[in-house]
Amino acid sequence: MPDGSQQWQRDYQSAIVPILNQFCAECHRGEDAHGFDLDRFQDTDSLHRESAVWDEVGKRIRLNEMPPEGSPGLSDPQKAAFHRWLDSRPGRDLCATLATDETKSWYRGYVMSRRLTRTEYLNCVSDLVAVRIDPSLEIPSDGAGGEGFDTSGDSLFTSAVHVEQYLAVADSVIGQSIAQAKRTSSIDFDSTSSEPHSDQGLATQLLHNAIAKSKTTENEPEHRGIAADVVKTFARRAWRRPVSDDEVDRLMTLFDLARKEQASFGEAVGNAMMALLVSPHFLFVVETETPDGGVQRLTPHQLATRMALFIWSSLPDEELLRAADENRLDSKEQVIAQAQRMVSDPKARALGENFGLQWLGLTHFLHATSPDNDLYPHYSERLAEDLREEAVRSVWSVFRDGRSLLELIDSDHVQINGTLASHYGIELAADADWQEVPVPNRRRGGVITLGAVLSAASYPRRTSPVLRGRWVLEEILGGRVPPPPPNVPPLDESEADHASTLRERLELHRKNPDCAACHNRMDPLGFGLENFDAIGRWRDQDGETPIDSTGKLPSGETFNGPEELKRVLLNRSGEFKRHFVKKMLGFALGRELNEFDDCVINDALKALDANDQRASVLIETIVTSYPFQHRYFKAATKTN
Repeated sequence: MPDGSQQWQRDYQSAIVPILNQFCAECHRGEDAHGFDLDRFQDTDSLHRESAVWDEVGKRIRLNEMPPEGSPGLSDPQKAAFHRWLDSRPGRDLCATLATDETKSWYRGYVMSRRLTRTEYLNCVSDLVAVRIDPSLEIPSDGAGGEGFDTSGDSLFTSAVHVEQYLAVADSVIGQSIAQAKRTSSIDFDSTSSEPHSDQGLATQLLHNAIAKSKTTENEPEHRGIAADVVKTFARRAWRRPVSDDEVDRLMTLFDLARKEQASFGEAVGNAMMALLVSPHFLFVVETETPDGGVQRLTPHQLATRMALFIWSSLPDEELLRAADENRLDSKEQVIAQAQRMVSDPKARALGENFGLQWLGLTHFLHATSPDNDLYPHYSERLAEDLREEAVRSVWSVFRDGRSLLELIDSDHVQINGTLASHYGIELAADADWQEVPVPNRRRGGVITLGAVLSAASYPRRTSPVLRGRWVLEEILGGRVPPPPPNVPPLDESEADHASTLRERLELHRKNPDCAACHNRMDPLGFGLENFDAIGRWRDQDGETPIDSTGKLPSGETFNGPEELKRVLLNRSGEFKRHFVKKMLGFALGRELNEFDDCVINDALKALDANDQRASVLIETIVTSYPFQHRYFKAATKTN
């Protein structure tokens, strides 16, 4: 054991354990440990293994959130001793390291081979065929894992329902492409281009050119050669890599079989194309490994695929594939140049629609949010769709336009259309399209004032400072709120009858020390948003009662209303940035983060500080990082 670790352990026993015993042991030891059991930390290994827990403890102590209100607090010398110990934790060079068989019990740093998520699958199909997918052919949605995203490999299971729907979708879209290619026989597409015509998908373009060319000859071997060219070109895009002649020959057996059964040329080619879309090479993120296993750098095509799934939630375009073909993803500068191009592409909308909505907890907003029709008759399906779109555009534009990441907390503009302007009371023509609109004050601007967020964190008939406060604490500041202790009773109704306002009811609830520990952190944040009703409109009164939007945090910070609340959050921007970086890195890597990833997080924070918090440098840092460009593979099982 290194000397530094031995000293750190001795300091823990001599300086920290007495503090924990005095202030924390009563609530954090034994069966009722409230999610943090001190008995787990008896040796150096346990301290290292769960070091992230101590980071959270340190933050809670710094913000005066622990010990909870009503309990004796640490003195300044005791706080200083705790933070000195925390800061003296022995460092390790983990910046160019991934988890291995020896360390994975501590750090789950390897990525499971995974299938495309539902969103990625639909985007990839759309980019390839550009035809409508029948809504009845619904692909099952995915659960979240890792850092809370559906890109996590250990949560992406493949069921019989998936396979059945993949087959149905492939049959539908290729069938539509064949029909479309026949209808456009009078159009002369560029047969040399690998990019689709502006109004057609790649599948239709390839089929159109192939059908037209096949009509110039009756020679079946020539027909087969034309078909093989189509299959090879389509497979390269669908499988995100070069395709071997042997792979093409195997796919062409389906063409040969169809022709023997008197299928038309287009239908026969379509058979092979359908097989492409249900192949594991399309449905799964395939990263090949060597028999010896170990840490390996991704191939250029594998890196291109990771970049496309991260930034576009789809497959690489022709330019990115060509860069991989020509080994132009080898240097940091080359990778950054491609990332910058990709972020400026309209397909980077996925940063708002896929990453953004999952981060904000709005993935199922359209179906999960149902305000009471009697109280909110103005709320409609159209309004809900616009609220969702505002959230997408608010996150996407920060990356697209090279804006400061902190504009996600507080911005001087909003992304709205005429419908939302009317909903929010902002002057704009009723039929105005989506645009960036300056706000006259800072009531609006930033994700905490998005109508979708405010509606999702409300009840059908009223607002909820608790739900909203918890959302701000967890999704903006990266705090953690454990579930309520099982022995805590609900708010006593006899007492609640004497409370005239929601604030008074919650104050009664906080009389219970077990409740106060979390509610003192959450409720004030939520009260700062009370001027927004349950569907996100501004209000000065709740019925006949004036809105009280004041709040006081355990740290002593006070505020009144969303403008001052956002200033408080900006003062804690370090917590927000670290949390956001962790979320985006977890989304990009498709797994739970660990201590091996701290270097990437720290590099990203330094890059943000050095570039005026420009959000796009976060993407550049991630795609050039060691864990993004490398992978650990288990060694192949040896057989005698």
